[in-house]
Amino acid sequence: MSRIVVGLSGGVDSAVTAWLLKQAGHDVVGVFMKNWEADDLEDDCPIAQDFRDVLDIAEVIGIEVELVNFSREYQDRVFAYFLAEYRAGRTPNPDVLCNAEIKFKAFLDHAMNLGAEHIATGHYARLEGESPRRRLLKAADANKDQSYFLYRLQQHQIARALFPLGELPKPQVRELARQAGIPVAEKKDSTGICFIGERPFREFLQRYMPIEPGDMVTPEGRVMGRHQGLMYHTLGQRKGLGIGGVKAEEGSSGEGEPWFVADKNLERNELIVVQGHDHPRLLSRELSAVDLSWIGLPPQAGRRYSAKTRYRQQDAACEVKTITDATLHLCFDQPQWAVTPGQSVVLYDGPVCLGGGIIQAHAQFN
Repeated sequence: MSRIVVGLSGGVDSAVTAWLLKQAGHDVVGVFMKNWEADDLEDDCPIAQDFRDVLDIAEVIGIEVELVNFSREYQDRVFAYFLAEYRAGRTPNPDVLCNAEIKFKAFLDHAMNLGAEHIATGHYARLEGESPRRRLLKAADANKDQSYFLYRLQQHQIARALFPLGELPKPQVRELARQAGIPVAEKKDSTGICFIGERPFREFLQRYMPIEPGDMVTPEGRVMGRHQGLMYHTLGQRKGLGIGGVKAEEGSSGEGEPWFVADKNLERNELIVVQGHDHPRLLSRELSAVDLSWIGLPPQAGRRYSAKTRYRQQDAACEVKTITDATLHLCFDQPQWAVTPGQSVVLYDGPVCLGGGIIQAHAQFN
């Protein structure tokens, strides 16, 4: 029997993770990670309710649970980066960094101090092999696969990790929770960034970054409206622009279609907008990425792989054109939609997640 520390969030996935390990005869300890301090009393960031759910889960399963405060680590390692990226006009993915720096670093260190042999989370992903060649694989349930968010993990981290849900479809996880009498069996999955919760994103950012209004313009320079700040928008965004009823110039591409954010001009504080989902300014055949992180051996130049430039995306066939320790250059078979600087591009060799990097630039398809 081994001691396994499970990260309990108050949701059904981590609850079933703990229950499965307990049923398998392991010595299971639950840990609830508190990563955000400022909004404890706000209804839209229900940390207190999540912890109450964790206590109820632990009672049903029959395990001890501990609350651990990682707020300082989160502020230093994740939130500071989050703000810096938005100030630079990019769109970061803090959940990726949270996994690498909090759940599989601060939490892992804490679990080892508790005498754990492994940590476990409710992520939908799989692991196979032994260190130093342990591999991260996609989950069996393609609709729930979360390997994209785990691509920055290193061998010493996945050597200690367990993902018991990797082979299970989500409906079966909920059914197991119902059968076990776990009180959060029907609890809605959380959405949005972990520390922001369900609150309006623009309202949250205004607390930390000043409003800097500017023009929304077409690539040709026609002013279509005003924006309240470049940081509130991301490439491919359609909602919230306030120009839905405005038409492009007569005879132009996409006339009568919705408007989308296509780019940002930081120097002029302009938001570039185009009309039509398939406008060329929204399509990219190539990209470069930096801040690379590989789980095992890096990919090779000249070889073909598949890649995702966002979580909810089908794998896209591509070729690694060049790769160094610092930079990756990919070319896709088909143009990719709304490739966004600051987001992550993650490479796969079949079901194996190789790693990836932060998108720096993209070449538009003409």
